[in-house]
Amino acid sequence: MNNSNSPTNTPAPETFEPLLTRPGLLIERIVSHGNVTPTDQPYRQSHDEWVTVISGAARLLVDGQEHILNPGDHLLIPGGVDHWVTYTSPTEPTVWLAVHLTGASSR
Repeated sequence: MNNSNSPTNTPAPETFEPLLTRPGLLIERIVSHGNVTPTDQPYRQSHDEWVTVISGAARLLVDGQEHILNPGDHLLIPGGVDHWVTYTSPTEPTVWLAVHLTGASSR
């Protein structure tokens, strides 16, 4: 298992690496390289997702509100809400940790 916070040679603009999968839970590492969500293709999942930026920088638009994330910042994205990644650093990888709460509602 590679625990590096600065992955190199990432083959795609955005990669997803599952780190832990359990009933009702998925933890994954996401690495973005200048990735943005097309305006006509918002993300929307039925479950809550908590994200934190490990390195790099990102901006997200969640339910009409912009959130700027730098290393150590985190955000809870409620299930059923449209959201977009509007910026990730084009000069260094943006490394995220995402926790998907896929089981019963966490509220």
